[in-house]
Amino acid sequence: MPEGLARNPPARPRLLGPEPSPPSCYVDVEAMPWETSQFPGIRHKLLYRDPVSGMSTLLFRLEPGAVVPLHEHTGVEMTYVLEGSLEDAEGSCGAGNFVWRPAGNTHEARAPHGALILGVFMRPNHFAAGQKFFTEASAADARPG
Repeated sequence: MPEGLARNPPARPRLLGPEPSPPSCYVDVEAMPWETSQFPGIRHKLLYRDPVSGMSTLLFRLEPGAVVPLHEHTGVEMTYVLEGSLEDAEGSCGAGNFVWRPAGNTHEARAPHGALILGVFMRPNHFAAGQKFFTEASAADARPG
């Protein structure tokens, strides 16, 4: 971990319980390699995954023209677009903007000019053609925090 990212502060008691507060988990995203996904033109970095609940946070890099094929959200999904745009039949979300989708929302997303997005998923998506969700295809360990 780069210098300055993690410190060892004294244990602080929790406000809602007698035990010590669990530590924060700092992730050196820049040092993480991009993982190639099963979808052409889409790479990702798994920042957080809870294997029990299915919640995950991923950083995605979509090349121009990349498509996230037809899928249904099995829980709320939240997406913040850092660069480029992400589009579907319902609208377009450009850099600096945010879109969230409820469980049950079914769509195909595309990045006509490419995109860098941060996605938070309460549960893995279900893909129409049976592909696995990004966290199900990854061997990365769960990262609490």
